[in-house]
Amino acid sequence: MSTPAMLQLGLFLLVLIALAWPLGAYMTRVMQGENVGPLRFAAPLERAFYRLAGIKQDDEMGWRGYAVALILFNILGVIALYALQRLQGALPFNPQALGAVSPDSSFNTAISFVTNTNWQGYGGETTMSYLTQMLGLTVQNFVSAATGAAVVIALIRGFARHSSAKIGNFWVDVTRMTLYVLLPLSLIFALAFSQQGVIQNLSAYQDVHTVEAVKYQQAKLDAEGKPALDQNGKPVMEDKTSQTQTLPMGPVASQEAIKLLGTNGGGFFNANSAHPYENPTPLSNFLQVIAIFLIPAALCFLFGRMVGDRRQGWAILAAMTIMFAAAVYAVTSAEQAGVPQYGSMGIDQRAGALQSGGNMEGKEARFGVIDTSLFIAVTTSASCGAVNAMHDSLTPLGGMVPTFLMQLGEVVFGGVGSGLYGMLIFAILAVFIAGLMVGRTPEYLGKKIETYEMKMTAITILVTPTLVLALTAVAVSVGAGQAGILNPGAHGFSEVLYAFTSAANNNGSAFAGLSANTPFYNIMTGIAMFFGRFFMIVPILAIAGSLAAKKRLAVTGGTLPTHGPLFVALLIGTVLLVGALNYVPALALGPVVEHLQMVAGR
Repeated sequence: MSTPAMLQLGLFLLVLIALAWPLGAYMTRVMQGENVGPLRFAAPLERAFYRLAGIKQDDEMGWRGYAVALILFNILGVIALYALQRLQGALPFNPQALGAVSPDSSFNTAISFVTNTNWQGYGGETTMSYLTQMLGLTVQNFVSAATGAAVVIALIRGFARHSSAKIGNFWVDVTRMTLYVLLPLSLIFALAFSQQGVIQNLSAYQDVHTVEAVKYQQAKLDAEGKPALDQNGKPVMEDKTSQTQTLPMGPVASQEAIKLLGTNGGGFFNANSAHPYENPTPLSNFLQVIAIFLIPAALCFLFGRMVGDRRQGWAILAAMTIMFAAAVYAVTSAEQAGVPQYGSMGIDQRAGALQSGGNMEGKEARFGVIDTSLFIAVTTSASCGAVNAMHDSLTPLGGMVPTFLMQLGEVVFGGVGSGLYGMLIFAILAVFIAGLMVGRTPEYLGKKIETYEMKMTAITILVTPTLVLALTAVAVSVGAGQAGILNPGAHGFSEVLYAFTSAANNNGSAFAGLSANTPFYNIMTGIAMFFGRFFMIVPILAIAGSLAAKKRLAVTGGTLPTHGPLFVALLIGTVLLVGALNYVPALALGPVVEHLQMVAGR
């Protein structure tokens, strides 16, 4: 890893912590219903919404009521988004007259955006109308992120409260997170992105003249509109010349802001943050990676404040940061090393004046290896899924890093709320393991960790590996799954493994070499996304309810400190051990084999 890469990583972490610390303090006040300072003018709006919706602000819920409200809210979101896609051809704000999205793609996309995954098997600029993008996808970007934040707030209340049957009000938590946190931050970042050149309009797509004429070939069509075939059954090609190019337009900056802040990841354009209209400059690229990590990092500070010991939040943040820095080092080193075969092909991989050298395949020249590698580590650490390069073009080990980051459960910062609640589940497991080693009943933050909590923890941790490995096995075993693999062999297996890892862990990024916009993959990844999201949330809320009902234990000489370096090391070891036990055999069949083949020159 080069010196410029290390300097950029240091700058990134410094800016992140400087912004996340005050945001965490602000969010604590918001979620506890305290005076929200400059945004107090929105309080009447909040109260008006509660009256209109028939919500009693002070009526808190037990964990079962919280879970039911959450699931019903998200199921209604799936239905609404599915209907919007199917009807978009008859709805306004559709200057390109785009027709209805297919049933299987609508099903997949509806689940994808509601679960904060934003897996996209379609090209945004050629599939979705402006209304679908704004009213459907962007709205779900807000409420899916707010849902994840609500769950972690409920879990933190479980630790902070004692002898209580209540963990909060789901509707109040979602409203406050959206109104006081996500909306203001999105406005700020949308303006910053617009200043950098991200477009924001409702214009029809623009046809412009190119400087040079482009010559190409395409299949000749017969009278029925089908490709004409020669005597050998091959398409008859004809020469074409074009001197125009269609430039897509749209309300991009507003969607881009919440796509990143909410760790959603769904791009307005098919190329996502590699598209110059979504991510035009190195500065916009840096702002994007900051936006992805900002709220997950701030939630660590919120956690410390709400449980009454800020050191607890710093410990969680330290564990996340160490694993993230190691991931950046690994992916950057792999990509800067490049591909051995390039030398024999006469391709120069040395560092130039503006580039970092190494493997530039699938990367934007305006970002280079360093900026791209940081983005890759951030987006797959944070369950965001936004991409500024084609992950399918990474070196084998470079591609294994983001895959393994997702397989850790998206707890290295992770999504809004989901990253912290996943890490807290690992913290419960870590203190349980420590308790077994010393023969003492485990406890965390003054709460005994007993049989019920460990059963729910086991369910939470095993849900995603079960989905990933089982669905990957099905996909590589049946014809419909094999048909989407364009690169047979170890890389093709990596593509399928990455797809289901991304879906079940609610990330949304992909190895683009897999043709996933088929009924088979749309349905299978939809199943992975739905159960990967809600089969984790329900047992986590059950843990929150159980912990809230417990009495707080006094700290004694036998209590394991959970704010020091020893606990940070134990937590990191637990996360890595669980990830390795679940996925190393599958990784060996994919990226490890592919790396050995690359080294051998095959």
